[in-house]
Amino acid sequence: MPQRQLVGHKIRERRMERGIKQAELAEIVGISSSYLNLIEHNRRRIAGKLLSDIAQALDVDAVILTERAENALIDQLTALSAAFPQTRAETTRTEDFATRFPGWAALTLALKRQLDQTEARVEVLLDRLAHDPQLATSLHEVISVATSIRSTASILVNDAALDGEWLRRFHSNIHKDSLRMAEASRTLVTYLEAPDAETTVRSPQEEVDIWLEQRRYVLPELEEADDLSLPSDIKGAEARRILSGYAQAYRDDARTLPMADFEPAAAACDYDPAQLANRFNVPLDLVFRRLAALPLGAGHPEFGLLVCDAAGAVIKAKPIDGFTPNRATTLCPLWPIFSALSQPNVPLRQTVVMPGDQPVVFTCYAVALPQGAVAYGMPARQMATMVLRIAAETGATAQPVGPTCRICPRSDCAARREGSILG
Repeated sequence: MPQRQLVGHKIRERRMERGIKQAELAEIVGISSSYLNLIEHNRRRIAGKLLSDIAQALDVDAVILTERAENALIDQLTALSAAFPQTRAETTRTEDFATRFPGWAALTLALKRQLDQTEARVEVLLDRLAHDPQLATSLHEVISVATSIRSTASILVNDAALDGEWLRRFHSNIHKDSLRMAEASRTLVTYLEAPDAETTVRSPQEEVDIWLEQRRYVLPELEEADDLSLPSDIKGAEARRILSGYAQAYRDDARTLPMADFEPAAAACDYDPAQLANRFNVPLDLVFRRLAALPLGAGHPEFGLLVCDAAGAVIKAKPIDGFTPNRATTLCPLWPIFSALSQPNVPLRQTVVMPGDQPVVFTCYAVALPQGAVAYGMPARQMATMVLRIAAETGATAQPVGPTCRICPRSDCAARREGSILG
């Protein structure tokens, strides 16, 4: 609707807001009621003295009656109607709506902004649910405690013959589990509302993991260091002890296989672990760790690292994009590192694909090797190590894997241990 046609609507709206009858306004400005009716229905032009008189009678600035509704408001309403074509909004009257009902137009856009914020928040939470291992751990704790309470309550409801001692025990168990549930829920809410690592209580191991992750697990200062001076921002005694052990192992690897020799050789061998192990005559797991320690920004592909014991518990993990393992969660059993545990000393190479809207394909190398001293009559201590990088292949023949069953969307997996909370 042209700009000039909207003046009548504005006059009518202002007149009705002030409770002035059409005949009264017409008499004040010296025109007939029928002529004012034509103006208010945008059938007559209005300007000059008559416009000024009407504005004065309505106690409003004449500019307000003639100015166009805010372009930004109209543009946003137009974009909103385009985003929801199924509503069949009257787009030819967008300016009319914005001008006649600016409050309702603003409310409509405010609700749209609120919807966008909510959708963005849901997207963030879904992404964290799928990829944030700490969130998965917190959810697992809440669900586990709820299951325990339900089981105990079921016994109390269905077994009326319980004696006093057993009743006391079950009541005590429910009380303890309820306290655990309350604490787990508070932790989960705190984590969701304040996901920053600085505002969340961490264990010493988590404190070290965060410190290492900030450096992408690459510590060039330890490559040729003679001492093991620890950073001042690691305060706790236990955290410093854990980091000291990590730094010692890192420096031992650097002395056995110096980066100055390893880096050009890795590029020359196209980062193939078996070739590098044969070239330097070193164990394969050492090569895996050195690949994960390649300097950032030097043109090398980034490698993730995972180390687990014979029970499959994660001992060390270096995440990369698309691969975020966690010590506290049980990983998907289809990762080749777990196949390596059943085939000690046998190097494995496998291409795997993670689920998602944009599936990530990895090339994985894994091996399980005995650790520590050998003694008669004692089982060898096995440790499995896996290194992985983004694959060059398309993943057409890749082995499907997942994060952990509880948050894995694959419904047809034969290795699934439990249902996914994602539905």
